[in-house]
Amino acid sequence: MEQIHLTCIRCPRGCQLDVKIEGGGVLSVVGNACKRGETYAQAEATNPLRVATSSVPVTGSKLARMVSVKTAGDIPKAKVLEAVESLRGVTVEAPIAIGDVIVRDAAGTGVDFIATRRA
Repeated sequence: MEQIHLTCIRCPRGCQLDVKIEGGGVLSVVGNACKRGETYAQAEATNPLRVATSSVPVTGSKLARMVSVKTAGDIPKAKVLEAVESLRGVTVEAPIAIGDVIVRDAAGTGVDFIATRRA
């Protein structure tokens, strides 16, 4: 049996969670003050997900030389670096609107990188 310690990030309390794992499954979660903590711990222990953020250069814009981007949803933590690497060499042409797709299917995750500001 494996035990991991996490700090919950789902609400401002920051509960200290102890998670017992065996055979790839969660046996117990202790230390959560609410249901969100238990849900967070189970997901983080078995399939941690993240939103990846970065920026890419923009040409033809008077607003900005770079535009910030993020994944449109969560991706597996193990794929974050590969997903960000998919932005290497990408340059976008203005105008850019919030939500415009910058890179489709980042690292084969099925999740797109989208713009988070105008340019």
